Amino acid sequence: MAKQYVDMNTPVIEMRNIVKRFGNFTANDGINLTVHKGEIHAILGENGAGKSTLMNQLYGLLKPTSGDILVNGKKIVMNNPRDAIDAGIGMVHQHFMLIQPFTVTENIVLGTEPTKGVKLDMAAARKNVVEISERYGLSIDPDAKIEDISVGMQQRVEILKALYRGADILILDEPTSSLTPQEITELIAIMHNLVKDGKSIIIITHKLKEIKESADFCTIIRMGKYIDTVDVDKVDENDLAAMMVGRKVTFKVDKPEQEPGEVVLDVKDLHCLDYRGIEIVKGLNLQVRRGEIVGIAGIDGNGQTELVEVITGLRKGTSGQVLVNGADVFNKSPSYGFNHGVSSIPADRQKHGLVLDFSIEDNLILQNFEKSPFAKNNVLQRDPIFAHATQSIEKYDIRPGNSEKRPAGTLSGGNQQKVIIAREVQNDKDLLIAVNPTRGLDVGAIEYVHKYIVEQRNKGKAVLLVSFELDEIMSLSDIIDVIFDGQIVASIPGKDANENDLGLMMAGGGKKA
Repeated sequence: MAKQYVDMNTPVIEMRNIVKRFGNFTANDGINLTVHKGEIHAILGENGAGKSTLMNQLYGLLKPTSGDILVNGKKIVMNNPRDAIDAGIGMVHQHFMLIQPFTVTENIVLGTEPTKGVKLDMAAARKNVVEISERYGLSIDPDAKIEDISVGMQQRVEILKALYRGADILILDEPTSSLTPQEITELIAIMHNLVKDGKSIIIITHKLKEIKESADFCTIIRMGKYIDTVDVDKVDENDLAAMMVGRKVTFKVDKPEQEPGEVVLDVKDLHCLDYRGIEIVKGLNLQVRRGEIVGIAGIDGNGQTELVEVITGLRKGTSGQVLVNGADVFNKSPSYGFNHGVSSIPADRQKHGLVLDFSIEDNLILQNFEKSPFAKNNVLQRDPIFAHATQSIEKYDIRPGNSEKRPAGTLSGGNQQKVIIAREVQNDKDLLIAVNPTRGLDVGAIEYVHKYIVEQRNKGKAVLLVSFELDEIMSLSDIIDVIFDGQIVASIPGKDANENDLGLMMAGGGKKA
């Protein structure tokens, strides 16, 4: 643990009685936070609890309505991120702010490029980037383009950007939400390397297991209010969950035994290329039956993303068949698949799940806006749309602030995910494809999502679950199909699965299908 490096004498960050209001809505209501040098400090709370709002004030993206911010004992007014950077604070956002065609080095030094005379000195920049990378065990290729590297590597680039600008205090917003288990382990090791060197880290996260593995202290926020700050070594995951949501949380998924029905999804000898034109799905076969959850377990980059995109019509395959209730949807449009029974919770909620400028209520009817009761004679009927939104918000625990008409892009990541889940479950299709459905959600919200996924299965729907969370795959799946190098290499009953065997098969070893 990092705790051995903690200096309890010098708080590097103090946030005192922070209040932040947006009109009549109070996002932060008298929150206190103290972080010491060499400490990993977690901020825990439900979706919409005010965690990101609090950190955005520390980073200068928002100004407090009232309260004080002190850095190294000195009161500072954060008018903008430049003030935070000058105070030694860096922030890595949940959705990265990188320029895809630029190299790693170009992204890291952008805006602070070294010069030799009147020319940019990219050789010096590259050397500095490599030195910082090696110092903290970040292991990146300084010449790779952002568009060609994994999400985990992109996150390292964001961390390096902050370190390059002199950050001693790092804020990481949901840092593991898109990472594989291996990348999460590597990130925790990187965080410990940073605190060994005297850095201080604040992590916003919903993942209790990772708080236990990485953090020294944890501050809990609920409904915008400060609840407590605890020594992580002195509490367990159940304690943290109860403090976060205000009630006991059940981690066990209640899934009654049932006999699956006929095949709904039948994928036969599927081949497709990735964005580089290289074959990534290589003769894959897969079936999902009514009343069954089939989980796809695999390390990112083994073809699961492309598999889902072919099934949902977002990508063209090179050969094979994709049958839904016997109808061939291979290389058809997304709307064709939807009309033949395919509903999906996509991996990227902002690119493929929502129209961010549209209101919550309009996002909830995206595929059905032309149908009754939402339209009449090609004119939208606002009263039924509003009533549908109100019902969905209550049932799926969406927290819209003070208005259903609020743009979806202004919601927290977790609440954006809930909008998509509400819409897709209520579409009531025969096949539900869920890709990382609980990414960015707190444990209370995960309970809801798992309940609705199992509810679909119990109603006789076919569910295809793709998740990088092995706990989620093992607890929800009736059948676990392991994907490796573009093929299903093992298929085992969910009740017989264990993490060690799955991990071995995901890496290309172990029992084959």
